[in-house]
Amino acid sequence: MNENRDAFLAIENGTVLRGRSVGAEGEKAGDLVFNTSMSGYHEILTDPSYAGQVVVMTYPLIGNYGVAEEDAESKRAWPEAFVLKEMSKIASNFRSSIPLPEWLEREGVVAIEDVDTRLLTKLTRSEGSLRCVISTEDDDPESLVAKARSAQATDGRDLASVVSCEEPYTWDSAYDESYPDWIQKRGAATKRVVAYDFGIKRNILRSLVHCGFDVTVVPAWTPADEALAMDPDGVFLSNGPGDPSAVSRGIDAVSNLVGKTPIFGICLGHQILSIVLGAKTHKMPFGHHGANHPVRDVLTNRVEITSQNHSFAVDPDSLPDHLELTHLNLNDQTVEGIRHRTLPVFSVQYHPEAAPGPLDSAHLFHRFREAIA
Repeated sequence: MNENRDAFLAIENGTVLRGRSVGAEGEKAGDLVFNTSMSGYHEILTDPSYAGQVVVMTYPLIGNYGVAEEDAESKRAWPEAFVLKEMSKIASNFRSSIPLPEWLEREGVVAIEDVDTRLLTKLTRSEGSLRCVISTEDDDPESLVAKARSAQATDGRDLASVVSCEEPYTWDSAYDESYPDWIQKRGAATKRVVAYDFGIKRNILRSLVHCGFDVTVVPAWTPADEALAMDPDGVFLSNGPGDPSAVSRGIDAVSNLVGKTPIFGICLGHQILSIVLGAKTHKMPFGHHGANHPVRDVLTNRVEITSQNHSFAVDPDSLPDHLELTHLNLNDQTVEGIRHRTLPVFSVQYHPEAAPGPLDSAHLFHRFREAIA
């Protein structure tokens, strides 16, 4: 990697910014999103939910604690590209095994620094979802803007099938000693859960293990009869990228699982479950991406600070009578959780496994465990 190499970021609205390359060389395009987390860049970069997107970090200094490989949320990096104000020249953490720029180059992530991330955030907030391109190969503004305008957006894309595992596998790893006792405590008896991988994060799997589940992860396209043949006590629907309405095989599977087993969904899993139960989804103007979103539990009136990463949401006006709204986002009143009024089926839009982010919502995994007789 050549830190002095120019890189360019162009947006479909005609904006072109010049910066410096701090990752792999090349050219990548996708939906421009911003993340408000102050830390956790490694977890963000390895979150499959960011497939198809170009991530802008609003915190101005990134890379200051390097990369600890054990913190990865999946086996690889998923964003199309990475945008930051300044890359730290020093990685100050005894756990770091590799500096972030070297990791980005190794993972093939095109990254740019020394650009106005505040401008990019304001543009996204005011103009909504924008496509962009980042290049170390092309320096012609007109060419770059044309490429941004022709880039494929996440609308209508089944990206869950792109990031999902290819074959079923079991997961039995747990949290380490750094987690509080109330999170480490396992369920009284082990129950079997089948987890649909629409882009699942490892901390979700750890959370399920700690609540007393034996976890089998299956691909996004697994038919319901194959999942039920594993004799699960419950089914979990994971987070993931892209448009929920495009995940047709996942929707078909969940349609045939409802009423036959308890179900808990997170993020994309929540959206897919909502569609199956009669609701509709839509793409948000700029989505929720960060670790500081206040959510009110309508049932308890408790407010939780949550970690979120989604560009689509459930339309509150489309909820049928058999669904109950359970959680609301206090920033914009979007739907953050639902449950079926008669079946042991519920879901949330945010991330209770919180990697990165707060731990306010970890109790939801215990709620899933308690929902299983």
